[in-house]
Amino acid sequence: MTQPEQPILAQTRALLASDPDRFASSVFARLFAMRPSLRELFPAEMGTLRASFVDVIDHVLDAIGAPDGHGELVDFLAQLGRDHRKFGVVSEHYWLIYDALMSEFQFAFGNRWTPEVEETVGQAMLLTTGVMRGAAESAEGPPRWHARVVQKFRITRERAVIRLIADGPHPPYAAGQYLETQIPQWPRTWRNFSPAIPSNPQGELEFHVRAVPGGRVSGSIVRDTAVGDVWTFAQRHGTMHIDPARPALLIAGGTGLAPLRALLIDHARFGEPAPVHLFYGTQNPGELYELGVLAQLAGANPWLRVTAVTENTEDPWWLTGGTDPRGWGLEVRYGRVGEVAATYADWRGRQVLLSGPAPMVFHTALRLRAAGVNPDAIQHDPLN
Repeated sequence: MTQPEQPILAQTRALLASDPDRFASSVFARLFAMRPSLRELFPAEMGTLRASFVDVIDHVLDAIGAPDGHGELVDFLAQLGRDHRKFGVVSEHYWLIYDALMSEFQFAFGNRWTPEVEETVGQAMLLTTGVMRGAAESAEGPPRWHARVVQKFRITRERAVIRLIADGPHPPYAAGQYLETQIPQWPRTWRNFSPAIPSNPQGELEFHVRAVPGGRVSGSIVRDTAVGDVWTFAQRHGTMHIDPARPALLIAGGTGLAPLRALLIDHARFGEPAPVHLFYGTQNPGELYELGVLAQLAGANPWLRVTAVTENTEDPWWLTGGTDPRGWGLEVRYGRVGEVAATYADWRGRQVLLSGPAPMVFHTALRLRAAGVNPDAIQHDPLN
């Protein structure tokens, strides 16, 4: 007895999954053959981009075949279209990528490429490129804007604070959001960084960056960024926010403090907001570089309580110049920040914001949920 044939979109996903990197490489090869100048819009190393490209196509094929979720798909593609403006993508390029995709799908299907398959796959790819193109054409504001580095502070060998001022008009961002960022040392390579201060009319920006092991961009920022460098910014993303009417729990790991710091500074403009308890954790005491600022913020705002957390009680030999965190008059605990915070009190009924390395955010969210915190009350940026 023969098995029933899979739906066309399921067949298409299966072909994509059989060798995703080959598929993406072939699509881009076709695109660059049609318009060689487009190669200049992409980074020199495209492995990560090819993987993301395949993920997008697979998500589209999956969502179209689902009975619902089409609204989410349209929103997703529209945001993707707005995001692609930063690469210099214009309307005619979407027709070229459509042709490249259809040619590669035809090659992958071989003799199974029938008029019905062509119509089904074509409609899916037309939806993809059409929604992205339409959103890009209707987007407001510049696709890119620039800011110049005016100060750099090397906190430790792994961390730095970078301050910039925007060159001319710039779109505002909400406290807690993150910005698509390109530095001059890595052209055509974009990373997301969260400002540590709210948006202001003067165009001032501040970023706290840790050199992630193997991270080319973050490592270059900590090592190589200098006063006068011009950074480029594109879209803003993120929905983390604090409702001033509800008590809040904030948990930050390392430089994950940045967006929560911006939210706290913004939160201070409210007259008498509900209580906020911030747990700020690092591996070593000398890495708690923001305790002075947080102590001043808590001293001026009775609604804010700060607990510092370090995994180790003493600094390693290479970490010098750090002050004893107990000297700031704030509570200090020892352990992993997520574990300390989750067992510190009963947080049910609080809004919860998490920011830091993905493993820390993931495991902290699990611990809080196990302790009875409503999962819908927990906010954090997407985990990469």
